Amino acid sequence: MKLHRIVGLGVAILLCAVTSVFGQDYKAETIGAAPTDVPAAIQSTLDSQGVRVTNGGATICEVWLRKALPTSASPNSSSDVLYGALSEGALVGVVHFPNPTTDFRSQNIKAGFYTLRYGLIPQDGNHMGVNPTRDAFVMAPVAADSDPSKVLKFEDLVKMSTQASGTPHPGFLVGAAVSGSSFPSVSKDDAGNWDLQIKGHGGSSDLPLAFTVAGHWQG
Repeated sequence: MKLHRIVGLGVAILLCAVTSVFGQDYKAETIGAAPTDVPAAIQSTLDSQGVRVTNGGATICEVWLRKALPTSASPNSSSDVLYGALSEGALVGVVHFPNPTTDFRSQNIKAGFYTLRYGLIPQDGNHMGVNPTRDAFVMAPVAADSDPSKVLKFEDLVKMSTQASGTPHPGFLVGAAVSGSSFPSVSKDDAGNWDLQIKGHGGSSDLPLAFTVAGHWQG
């Protein structure tokens, strides 16, 4: 009996250790302004507070949105678009990865600071099934994206973003649906991805956003 108890205790300790090592404890917290690694022209457009996402205490990424998110005069109302109020090709913020990571296509992304511009995943045979919705936050190295006021055409956005991915495909974080009313927060979606939920400001009202910070397309 005592032996069984000892064995049972050992298994319980082992399971706790495995959970501690491999468990996922994603959290979001408010942080201060973006550092001087971000060029002044871009930094001046960003909110004075950002959000840090951690997993088990280790930083996954840091995000700063623009003080005022660029909105479109003709919002996209398609059912497969979440954030149609945003202007396509416009700068929405900056993301920092302290360590090498991967984007939604599992492309390698180097550690560093990247701009985030809003775009839509094309509706063609090469992109069918990538995600139920088409919203994407396309990345480019901050050194390559120097004009925050410029709105890029899709072709130019893709070309610039290949400097982030190192492939012919752009590097991007896929948009996700906002769930609940906690900001900032991180939640696990139905596909098993971890999504950052953050509140931005568009014009005269709040504009909540969410996008995947840990997870990949499974197609």
